[in-house]
Amino acid sequence: MKHAANIAAVAELHPDYMGFIFYEKSPRYISEVSSELIKYVPHEIKTVGVFVDEAIENVSAAVAKHHLKAVQLHGKESIDFCREIKQTGVEVIKAFGVHPDFDFAALEAYEPVVDYFLFDTQTPAHGGSGKVFEWALLNNYQLSKPYFLSGGIDLRHVDQIKDIKDDRLYSVDINSKFELEPGLKDISKLKEFFNNIK
Repeated sequence: MKHAANIAAVAELHPDYMGFIFYEKSPRYISEVSSELIKYVPHEIKTVGVFVDEAIENVSAAVAKHHLKAVQLHGKESIDFCREIKQTGVEVIKAFGVHPDFDFAALEAYEPVVDYFLFDTQTPAHGGSGKVFEWALLNNYQLSKPYFLSGGIDLRHVDQIKDIKDDRLYSVDINSKFELEPGLKDISKLKEFFNNIK
């Protein structure tokens, strides 16, 4: 999210979370000017800062400045990094790109220092690919930590999502398939998704 009117229109749909990308290489990067819009998001919506291998001082500063409620970490952030961010009092969502050779056992060390995992499609661009990974790979996930499902989710996936019988599936993270352009959401398409998924 990065446009004032679009942020307000999405907020009216009452999503649980609203994301703001602080990764400069992303086409959805929120500028210093636009980031001032975060404070206008209704309090009941959790504002999320999305970061990729950012310095811990910069993440902490963004959390404090914008009163972020959560951070989503999409890089190679260490266990100690996650622990330090979690100690600031925000929710920590650690993203991992899933592929056929992904080692779910590597997540065990992260489990105590994050609130949620996020499973996305493995891409060089750290997400935003619009591609879906093979959800059957989640059968290899053996931990109890709840997770966000992400990666190319579109309206056509509603029934498949409803068919997932996994109590650990906490949230569905949608983005590129609901855009008119990077950072500008299609409100009518979002309304249809929200109505269908609930």
